[in-house]
This record gives sequence, C-alpha cells and structure tokens, in this order.
Amino acid sequence: MARKFFVGGNWKCVCQHPSEPPSSPNGTLDEVKKIVSILNEAEVPPEDVVEVVVSPPFVFLPLVKSLLRSDFSVAAQNCWVRRGGAFTGEISAEMLINSNIPWVIVGHSERRLLLNESNEFVGDKVAYALLQGLKVIACVGETLEQRESGSTMNVVAAQTKAIADRVSHWENVVLAYEPVWAIGTGKVATPAQAQEVHSELRKWLHDNVGPEVAASVRIIYGGSVNGANCEEQAAQPDVDGFLVGGASLKPEFIDIIKSATVKKK
Repeated sequence: MARKFFVGGNWKCVCQHPSEPPSSPNGTLDEVKKIVSILNEAEVPPEDVVEVVVSPPFVFLPLVKSLLRSDFSVAAQNCWVRRGGAFTGEISAEMLINSNIPWVIVGHSERRLLLNESNEFVGDKVAYALLQGLKVIACVGETLEQRESGSTMNVVAAQTKAIADRVSHWENVVLAYEPVWAIGTGKVATPAQAQEVHSELRKWLHDNVGPEVAASVRIIYGGSVNGANCEEQAAQPDVDGFLVGGASLKPEFIDIIKSATVKKK
C-alpha cells in the first residue's frame, strides 16, 4: 500500500537555529516571518507526493497559519489530555480545533523526559486529541542507555502499545520514531538502524493492531535529520518521512521536503 511521504518541521521553543548566533532574540515575529517566507517561495513536490506540516510555538500558530501557503499545514506542539478547565498553562484540543489547527505533536521525547509524561498519559492524550478531530503525530523512541542495553524494541513497543490500547482508528495518526540519543546531538541513526526499528514497529502493529493499519500507517524518523542525510534515510522502505527539528529552521528544510521524490525513483 502506497503511503504518502510526510515531512514535519518541529520549531520547538526557538525560531532560528540555536547553533547560530542570533541577530535578534529567538522567538521573534520577524524570525517567524522569515521562515514562513522561505517556505512560501520554495519549489517542492506536489501534495500528492508529500505532506508538509510545520509546528511553531503556540503563540505563533495563528500568524503562521494566516501567512503559510495553502498546501502546507500547521501543528501544535502539545495539547492537554482532556477538556479545558482549571489547568493553568495548558492548551486544550478543543481550542486547537476552534482555531482551525489540524495537527498536534504528542509524546515528544522532550516532554516524556523533561516533564515526565508517562506512556499511559501520552496514550490518553493521543486518544483524546483524535476524539476531538485532531490529527496526531505520536512520538516514540529510546534513550542511549536503552539502546545500548538492547531494549530498543521493548521500549518502543511499550510506548506504542499505550497508544494502541486507547485508539481504535489510525487514519489520523502518524508515528514518529525519534531515538532520544539522536535528537539535537548531531548523531543520526544510520539508515539501517532506522529501517530496522521502523520495520519491527510495523511488524508489531501487524501482530497487535492489524495488517491494514500496519500497511497504511506512516512511520516517520526524527533525529538530527538534515539536507545531507535525508535522501539515504528516505530510500528505506519503511521510512515514510521525517520529523525535523533544527534543520526545519533552515533553508535546507526544503531539501528534506524534496527527498520525498526518492520514493518515486
């Protein structure tokens, strides 16, 4: 079954690449407008070849949505686990839907590790977001210690199971495999390492969710993806795209989007 290539750009809590000396403070309106301008002027494959979603910080979502080209979508970087209420600082799925934000990232490793979001909590978030009508980029991945101990698949399977236990329809779910040891470190899983985990994850879905879901769900890779390594990664049969961090703030993000054409060769 053909799966449309998916490229997500996670801008995190900055709006220019953190390794570069800022000409102005990170997170300014001007920086956001520059990034959007680069995206709007880019020549990329058509929508039937690649789906592009960018995820700015919450305060910039309305601006980016209003300025961004119509063939690209936007995503929130997180949402609350249930209806809105007395949850200071949280953004509910209902608010995102009301603001016409179609996507949300859930379970990013930074939230799992820094904010102690458990597998079950992430699973509940995914289920509630889907119930409200959002599309979800659901993240899974292991730490360096877990990889070196040989428990990568146990970890990734447990994270995925917590989602599968709560979700019955997968049409609006994209799974993002992001090895924690490769995020923001400059280290990247080799194409063979990425393919191995993606293939095993798809087999897990086949055995535990169903063959149709396993064949259709997109599993994307996240972890120091850049313009230099994206084509080799994209060529792997079970790598259906990328969730890009730092490089999504640079012009090379366009090259990463263009790597979708590797699947057509």
